[in-house]
Amino acid sequence: MEPEIATAGTVDKTKIGLPRVLSLWDVVMIVIGGIIGSGIFLSPSEIAIAVPYPLLVIAVWAVGGMFSFFGAVSFAELGAAMPEAGGIYVYLREAYGPLISFLFGWTLFLVIDSGSIATLAVAFSHNMLPQFVHLSPLGMKLIAAAFVLFLGFVNFVGVRWGAWLQNILTVIKMGAIGIIVVGVFFFAKGQGHFSNFIQPKPENFDFSLLGAFGVALVASLWAYKGWEAATYSAGETKNPQKNLPLGILIGTIAVIVFYILANLAYLYVLPVDKIASSEGRVALDAMKLIMGPFGASLIAFLILFSILGAANQNMLTSPRVYFAMARDGLFFKKIAEVHPKFLTPHISIMAITAWSIILTLTGSFKQLFTYVIFGEWIFFGLTVAAVIVLRKKRPDLHRPYKTWGYPVTPIIFVLAAVYVAVGSLLSAFTNAMAGLLIICLGIPAYLYWNGKLKKAAAGKA
Repeated sequence: MEPEIATAGTVDKTKIGLPRVLSLWDVVMIVIGGIIGSGIFLSPSEIAIAVPYPLLVIAVWAVGGMFSFFGAVSFAELGAAMPEAGGIYVYLREAYGPLISFLFGWTLFLVIDSGSIATLAVAFSHNMLPQFVHLSPLGMKLIAAAFVLFLGFVNFVGVRWGAWLQNILTVIKMGAIGIIVVGVFFFAKGQGHFSNFIQPKPENFDFSLLGAFGVALVASLWAYKGWEAATYSAGETKNPQKNLPLGILIGTIAVIVFYILANLAYLYVLPVDKIASSEGRVALDAMKLIMGPFGASLIAFLILFSILGAANQNMLTSPRVYFAMARDGLFFKKIAEVHPKFLTPHISIMAITAWSIILTLTGSFKQLFTYVIFGEWIFFGLTVAAVIVLRKKRPDLHRPYKTWGYPVTPIIFVLAAVYVAVGSLLSAFTNAMAGLLIICLGIPAYLYWNGKLKKAAAGKA
């Protein structure tokens, strides 16, 4: 739909379309910027704890990247075939009907993306910023709230502004990884050892080691999460049949390369046991070893921008899901509006901004966020399975890009998603059930909006 340009009050703002202004470069930056947050800089220790063998550490990152790529190729087919605002919401709707898609959008708004934004805002103000300035507890909360408000404002005034911010922040975080890799391999001054790549070796390959590998793999899959969000902005992408799948694939492959290079750099200067005991400071420890306190401070400073970029990706893309729901009549009507001047889903952006600030200030996101791991991976699995469902259900749907390796690659990803969901269920049953309850609370909400929709349709008949 081409956007209508009009002054406020002269046109129904729920009929204005979103302009297609995002280029291939923008899509690539959205993918890379959304995946790379603070995890690759701070959390490889979790994987090293689970599998304290360097060869298996690299294998975990490679296999996690492979699974993510398999998911990305499936999303690329769906995005090219249905280049509309809303992404996963649209694909679930077309494959399984409006209830499943609504429950996804409901959970995304209530917990998944709002919780992500709140988590990143608190990480910015509580974990990283205090390394440079002293802040009181109240000051940290206000900084976190201001963090969310800033991102909301930038994306309110134009998708182009949000994309520019995303591009800048993504280049900075790629530069941070580049500094680590170049700094380690060219300036380690004999402090690195290639033997760290292979020693120690596992003595026995048994079921316990396989289970540990699975635990580490789940952690890597979370570190790779984020490539799916580019599909939410498909309605604003230029030539989406080409740029959306290409951007998703380029961005995902680039992150796999970045992650493996970063982990090789860490291992070169830090034996795997040192990484395991780094307590989430592996990048800082590596740079401090080769460049002193300045190197650690530099990376800590750049991580601030990386966190900002990851949160901005959520703010840039996820409001398009709630916007699509509202345009289907399954969410608050005001959220379907497009700003007549800025041509953004401004009410949707304001809503996610306000809710994220509430979660940030109350701290309630901490528990909520742990609840949705189970449900989120069910939705991911259902979305990739939608490639197979829609091949049967809508064989005549125009597919400019078709999933590489079909049907093997989507089946492997679905199995991986089931593994993560079941693992979350078994390891944190109470949290998983609480997450399922949050999802199910969307059922009466769906019945309410669907009932209103049916009444409106009956009134027009």
